[in-house]
Amino acid sequence: MESPQARKSGINLPAGMSSIASLRLETLSTPPSSASPRAISNLSSSPSSKNSTCSDRFIPCRSSSRLHTFGLIDKPSPVKEGSNEAYSRLLKSELFGSDFASPSSPAGPCSPSKNMLRFKTDSSGPSSPFSPSPSIFGQYSGFSNECSTPPKPPRKVPKTPNKVLDAPSLQDDFYLNLVDWSSQNTLAVGLGTCVYLWSASNSKVTKLCDLGPYDGVCSVQWTKEGSFISIGTNLGQVQIWDGTKCKKVRTMAGHQTRTGVLAWNSRILASGSRDRNILQHDMRVSSDFIGKLVGHKSEVCGLKWSCDDRELASGGNDNQLLVWNQHSQQPTLRLTEHTAAVKAIAWSPHQSNLLVSGGGTADRCIRFWNTTNGHQLNHVDTGSQVCNLAWSKNVNELVSTHGYSQNQIMVWKYPSLAKVATLTGHSMRVLYLAMSPDGQTIVTGAGDETLRFWNVFPSMKTPTPVKDTGLWSLGRTQIR
Repeated sequence: MESPQARKSGINLPAGMSSIASLRLETLSTPPSSASPRAISNLSSSPSSKNSTCSDRFIPCRSSSRLHTFGLIDKPSPVKEGSNEAYSRLLKSELFGSDFASPSSPAGPCSPSKNMLRFKTDSSGPSSPFSPSPSIFGQYSGFSNECSTPPKPPRKVPKTPNKVLDAPSLQDDFYLNLVDWSSQNTLAVGLGTCVYLWSASNSKVTKLCDLGPYDGVCSVQWTKEGSFISIGTNLGQVQIWDGTKCKKVRTMAGHQTRTGVLAWNSRILASGSRDRNILQHDMRVSSDFIGKLVGHKSEVCGLKWSCDDRELASGGNDNQLLVWNQHSQQPTLRLTEHTAAVKAIAWSPHQSNLLVSGGGTADRCIRFWNTTNGHQLNHVDTGSQVCNLAWSKNVNELVSTHGYSQNQIMVWKYPSLAKVATLTGHSMRVLYLAMSPDGQTIVTGAGDETLRFWNVFPSMKTPTPVKDTGLWSLGRTQIR
């Protein structure tokens, strides 16, 4: 039984203390305003409440004390044999909360010179809108790679051509170059003894010329402006035609046999022949050629000017890749790593002095070169004869066409050399390749006498997945 005084004062007394006569408990008679701070803090309710109780101890609520913001150094005590570690963790959890229940870090013990209590940043409360968010900048200072923007999905390339043209008499000859696409959106194709022009804007076909029964078309190449076209013949001539008027402007001699490859820069036309020579022609002078480059030991089948018109790369059936400049009659670089004929050549429009070349059936490799020092930067074995290479001007990618044995078309990323797409459809070697003026569409030709148009590259302004625009009919038409 509790004493009346204990019940009146509202203080809970242990059993046995009520019988002590010398213990006198007095209630607070002073008003709350004049009471001491400690007395006020010990009141659990208003003094006017009849059932109010007071306690002589303050027991804090640990869940609201945010003890996890203090880095308490957990100095491990020596563990006795047979001790229960699970019980110790459970006891620590009950006493200090779940934040202290996890085992200590495997790092070494802290030095005694460090403070026992280290205040840490509390990340549980609402953060300022101007403070960096951990989800953006990572848990620690500096940017986190894990929280960066996820990589974009690979670009999808249509697997089927959006147009097919029949091209009767399109020759199946690895050393010829019979297809070219002008900057004015006109496609030129050499078929037998004739050259035909196909307008991509209205699909109109025009017969440009017929070389007669004793000659044949071996190569075609538009000027950069797209108004004049050069034609290399089987007799070794180079003819210049006005593509808009369908009129021959000039005929230049110099080669002893067929002229299988042509390449224009801003003002100079280079021609390569089976006679192993490269001739340079200038339309502004009366002579047939202004220079002769001798370096190959077999037929010249690949020619490309660099984007700045300063260097000329040539490939031949002697498995050599040569680089020339305008100040010397001798090649500045002689690259001999290929083990088959080098027809496929392309200069990068994105990086100066970057040249790519492809080898024939016995080589099958695409090789990348730094023409400043002649070093091979990289190479990849494609598994098939490399017939053509073209670099996209919109993105840092390139396309290659192949012959034996898979007759495929492949799109590559650079410098990773990851395959973007592999396209199939031709039944014979894909010997001819040209690119549209906008850089999005390529046309390929093969000995199966078809020309196929593929959308493989995005536009320059919006690098989004290429979609079939439906501007061209999927039906099959003839180019003549």
